[in-house]
Parts: sequence; structure tokens; C-alpha cells
Amino acid sequence: MQRVAEQVFEDIPEGLRRHVDGVAILIEEFAEAQTLHDMEIDDPFNLLGLYHGISIDHKSVLDAPSDVDRIFLYRRPLLDLWAAGEDTLEDIIKNVLIHEIGHHFGLSDDDMHRLEDEA
Repeated sequence: MQRVAEQVFEDIPEGLRRHVDGVAILIEEFAEAQTLHDMEIDDPFNLLGLYHGISIDHKSVLDAPSDVDRIFLYRRPLLDLWAAGEDTLEDIIKNVLIHEIGHHFGLSDDDMHRLEDEA
């Protein structure tokens, strides 16, 4: 899955990718229990990915970085979605990555849904 995620990331347009330099893409089986609790998600299969960091609209060149920004992809929920549907695993991962990159830019879920509806 790491290889697929890296390939999908390389296929994202350069104009978008260059603003994500230094963001780590990590694969985990599921989100941690505390993360699910904090997000009020009861079923760990309902979270495909998560951006963890400070969005670029809140960063300052004067701030000392306290941690690396990360995008988590959750393997089991992604595989279950793939097995249950018609989309390729690459397409699913691409959609999740772009969604999480949107959070890196400071977009909310509502912002991203609105942009998807307009497209």
C-alpha cells in the first residue's frame, strides 16, 4: 500500500504536490482509538485517512516546527472500501490523499464538498 500511495502521490499534479513537500505519508491498519474517540467516530472502518499537522494557512516562517506534518492512510478501511465497490484502489487512495492535502491547505470538509459539487 505504501508503494501505491507513493505512486499515486507522484501522479498528483506538480502544482499541488510542490506545496506538500515534507509531509509524510504513513500507512496504519486503523486510526488510533484516541483519534477515533476525539473525532466521535464509532466504527474504525469509517475513517480512511487523516491529516495531522498545522495547515499552511496557519503556519508562519517565524514558528519553529514542533513536529512533521503527516497524512495517515488507514489500510483496512481502504481495502474494505475497495473490495465493496467498483473503484480501483489507486483511485480511492488518490481521492483520500487529495482530500487530506486539502486539509493541509486549510480547507474544511465542507469546503472540499462544495468544490467537488462545483466541479
